[in-house]
Amino acid sequence: MRTRHVYTTPDLPTARRAIAAARSAGIDDDDILLVARSDIELDAVPDNRKQADSDMLPAAARGAGMGAGAGLLAGLVAVAIPPLGVTLAGAAAATVAGAAVGSWSAALMGSSLPDPVRQRFEGRIEAGEILLVIDAPAGVLDRVGPQIAGAGAVRLPFEAPCSAS
Repeated sequence: MRTRHVYTTPDLPTARRAIAAARSAGIDDDDILLVARSDIELDAVPDNRKQADSDMLPAAARGAGMGAGAGLLAGLVAVAIPPLGVTLAGAAAATVAGAAVGSWSAALMGSSLPDPVRQRFEGRIEAGEILLVIDAPAGVLDRVGPQIAGAGAVRLPFEAPCSAS
């Protein structure tokens, strides 16, 4: 299982040193992201390093699960009421419809919310700090953490499973 750790750096040169340390320690290039204030991101952060700034995909996944559960429940209730004439196939269709509606509606709501890293460290980002987000297996993160810290990054109190797990 992959885990997300977040580090803070005071400026872009320190962030670049921390990225180099993470890469030399074996972190894959696709697993390193930067989060910064919008003016810093526009001027200095390459597009391939920017973190998506919404909660859309995790929200869609949560919505699909909840919608499927609600659809299954509604389908089973309909099966239990004989005059409705709903079969188990109808209950399955209600489950799929519930998952689709739940996913769609939750994705719409999630697209308007910032991702959890931006939510939690908004003050640091607005103060001009650049956050380094690393996604990797927990054992690898424990091994490379000191090397990233040696490059000038400070680990923040954030640890969460990655949405790409």
